[in-house]
Amino acid sequence: MGIFSFLTQEIAIDLGTANTIIIHDDKIVVDEPSIVAIDKLNNKLIAIGEKARQMHGKTHENIKTVRPLRDGVIADFDAAEQMIRGMIKMLNNKPKWFSPALKMVVCIPSGSTEVEIRAVRDSSEHAGGRDIYMIYEPMAAAIGIGIDVEIPEGNMVIDIGGGTSEIAVIALGGIVCNKSIRIAGDGFTADIQAYMRHQHNITIGERTAENIKINVGSALPDLENPPADYIVRGPNLMTAMPIEVPVSYQEIAHCLDKSISKIENSILNVLEQTPPELYADIVTHGIYLAGGGGLLRGLDKRFSDKINIPFHYAEDPIHAVARGTGIALKNVEKFSFLMR
Repeated sequence: MGIFSFLTQEIAIDLGTANTIIIHDDKIVVDEPSIVAIDKLNNKLIAIGEKARQMHGKTHENIKTVRPLRDGVIADFDAAEQMIRGMIKMLNNKPKWFSPALKMVVCIPSGSTEVEIRAVRDSSEHAGGRDIYMIYEPMAAAIGIGIDVEIPEGNMVIDIGGGTSEIAVIALGGIVCNKSIRIAGDGFTADIQAYMRHQHNITIGERTAENIKINVGSALPDLENPPADYIVRGPNLMTAMPIEVPVSYQEIAHCLDKSISKIENSILNVLEQTPPELYADIVTHGIYLAGGGGLLRGLDKRFSDKINIPFHYAEDPIHAVARGTGIALKNVEKFSFLMR
């Protein structure tokens, strides 16, 4: 850092469908849900992050809650810009005479189109970014897990986030083969909502489905330490009368089976494209799992049994991508070949 370092602020952003994490000075300074509440009358921001999440599904006609990202990419440009700006303000909550220029590293899904990448860049610029670098999520996850991405060895990383599941084989500082599919945490939540509607005749919102996933979410119908049933309350679809339904982890394993099978098929698809020398490395090292969507109970065992390669969870799966983005920010010159 030079004498004018106070004029520039360096931040790393994991702009996720479910959560946005900002790292500054090697510390996670913002970790909030990716959601904003907006006043419909004047289009002003009312709340952001956790406060906005508490309003989600409970608003009146003058307030709308918006999740600016869908399937890992920006779906609402204005809301995304307001969210990024608002979260950067959380970082600089002390009054200042001037706003420092921002140097940002933002991670993006590996399957992003040029238009989607442009949308992230434009939103970041409008939120005050001056130097903006992009890094692909699986590469950031690999760096965050602690893999040396520059060596001539193959490593496979699977990042199951909120909007996308990123599957990539990495060697010599590049992505050799990859697949980005739009089946992840949000897809699991939608599956649970549909299952509760068809199986139990009960309507539940996104937040309740998310709570079911956290409390009894499972990828296997037989677990060694099964969680207790989760009680769901809501209106009966036929009578609109209130009902209580206990939900077991076996039911959730059954309802998520189709989506998890699609992720398994995508992993096999990427392994088919992997050169044999790198394939041998992957079998030796195992496959690394990151991302909050991958925290379903028994998911690593299910994948290991299906694919016959050991699967390992990253040390802190939810923050692996953010940590890797933070390391890339500190070493922008070293990792410049990874950036867009």
